[in-house]
Formats: sequence, structure tokens, C-alpha cells
Amino acid sequence: MITRRAFAFGSLAFGFMASGCMSSGPTQPLGYQPVPALAPTTPEPFDVGPVDINQIPIAYRRQLVEAPSGYRAGTIVVDTNNRFLYLIRDDGSAIRYGIGVGREGMAWAGTATIKRKAEWPTWTPPQEMIERQPETAKYADGMPGGPRNPLGARALYLYEGGRDTLYRIHGTSEERSIGRAVSSGCIRLLNVDVIDLYQRVPLGTEVVVLEHTGADVAA
Repeated sequence: MITRRAFAFGSLAFGFMASGCMSSGPTQPLGYQPVPALAPTTPEPFDVGPVDINQIPIAYRRQLVEAPSGYRAGTIVVDTNNRFLYLIRDDGSAIRYGIGVGREGMAWAGTATIKRKAEWPTWTPPQEMIERQPETAKYADGMPGGPRNPLGARALYLYEGGRDTLYRIHGTSEERSIGRAVSSGCIRLLNVDVIDLYQRVPLGTEVVVLEHTGADVAA
């Protein structure tokens, strides 16, 4: 179970200030104080930071914002149009992470459940990808976890009922892909961000993926 303590934001290298309520439009920051670099708080077998977040627009840096309305605390909401992932808190706020979106990430929408979590996961390209990119065939039996693995430092696997949606929330070391539509893959966060999210959400977490309308909205 996620507790208030587990959701405490004090462990992050960010400072926040309260602000007024939002009336409409995209969720608004409650406060953001940039830092020159961001690194994981856990020991890792591979190098994942520090990240120079100055390479990332402020809108896509991890920050506390007013939560989108209508979602229970502990829910993850993925907004592929705006390139944001929200983790809803129980005080009316949300931790917002910038994301990159691939073709697979825009092809599915709905409500799913995290039924598997993995650290430095093995990546197995789906048959459709192998057909599109024959060079990935050498990993048909799986690519071990590591810094070159497309799933990055962590992966959250989404299931609809008992069926694997093949939809993943995962890490990346490609800073410049955050906030953009990339060529392939599902939903990617900076490795340091997906490590943070991984620590905050348990198995059974509900994930709501909003339908991609094709009309991207600027942050």
C-alpha cells in the first residue's frame, strides 16, 4: 500500500512552493526550482547519471503540479498528447514526469494494471518490430539489461485483465527524446525518473492511458 510517507516529495532534489488553483487547461506547476543535475538515490549496477537536466525543457522536468481531476490517489495517468505522466497524490497534487512517446506508445489507450516490475529488464523486440527493423532479429531471444537496452533502468508492465497489453513504461538514457515523439517504443522516462517512479508505485497500481488524438498540445 502506498502511504503518505511513501509519497513524500522531500527526498527529491527539488523545492516546491504552493500556488493558486487552476481553472482550466494543462495542469500548472505548484512550484519548480531547477537544479544543475539529477541522479538516482539508489545504487545501480550501471551508470545512469547525473543527468544534465538543462538539456530538457523545464516543462518536462520532474515537478509537483496540480493533479488532473477525477483520479484516485496512487493512479498513474499518461497524457501522450502533452508528453506527461502524472502520479496522483492524495493531497490534490501530482508528481509530473516528462515522457517520450513512440509509435507503440500512441497505439493503445485505456485502463490497465501494473502486474510486473523489473529492474534493468531484458528487452525482446516484438515480431512487428523485427519485420520493420530486421537488425533487431539478433535479439529475438532477448537482450540482457544494461545501458544499451531500450527499456533502460526499469520497466513497468501493463496488463488489461490477465492480458499483457505489450505496453511498457520504461527508462531511457536519451535525454533529448523527452517531450518528443520518437521512432519506436512505448512510454519512456529519464532513467533517473523511472527509478523514482518505480520506487513509488506497487504492483496493482492502476494506469490510465489517455487516447492520443493526433493533435499534440504544447506544454
